Amino acid sequence: MTTTSADSGRPRTRAGGARRRGKGSSALASERREHLVRLAAELFAEKGFQATTVRNIADEAGILSGSLYHHFDSKESIVDEILTGFYNEIMAAYRAVLDKGMNPRDTVAGLVRVAFGNLEPHRAAITVMQNDWNYLKGMDRFSYLIKSEAEVEKMWVDTLSAGQKQGLFREDLDPKLTYRMIRDTIWVAVRWFKPGGRLDAQGLADHYLKVMFDGINVH
Repeated sequence: MTTTSADSGRPRTRAGGARRRGKGSSALASERREHLVRLAAELFAEKGFQATTVRNIADEAGILSGSLYHHFDSKESIVDEILTGFYNEIMAAYRAVLDKGMNPRDTVAGLVRVAFGNLEPHRAAITVMQNDWNYLKGMDRFSYLIKSEAEVEKMWVDTLSAGQKQGLFREDLDPKLTYRMIRDTIWVAVRWFKPGGRLDAQGLADHYLKVMFDGINVH
């Protein structure tokens, strides 16, 4: 109940103020948590997940290691949050492309643009997936990675297969192998792509699509 009785002598504005302070504390804790995740993400991208320690993260944040445990019980919990955010976002974006009902060629182009568009905002997650996939997928708490990757693969393979049936893509190409080659050539770009360079992520996607669809031969 949000109001107080007259006998309590406590004014309503004071009770409301107490609630506002509580909300403020919660918001501050949330901001602090997000800040720690960003710092850890940068370290994971730079040093690798396995090589980064809780002490490294705490030192980067300017706090004691014990203080980090007020927000996370382990560095695995931090990378879990990073990877979950990445997969939730990219899968939603992929589904949005598929829901447009475009022809397979335009759908593949849309999926490629989504993937390249994630290089900058999810650099740490993609780097971790590149470097630590085999280590993480062996842990029960990261079993969702295999399920999520299988779902993403199905989106791509179904689209590529549909393109073959419609005569848009070559019939002699294996859709699953084709998807994995596309995936790996996009994600490896996280190692050398520099935001603010000559090409932004979408410019890079445009160039990639030219090579993928038209090749490098003069026609």
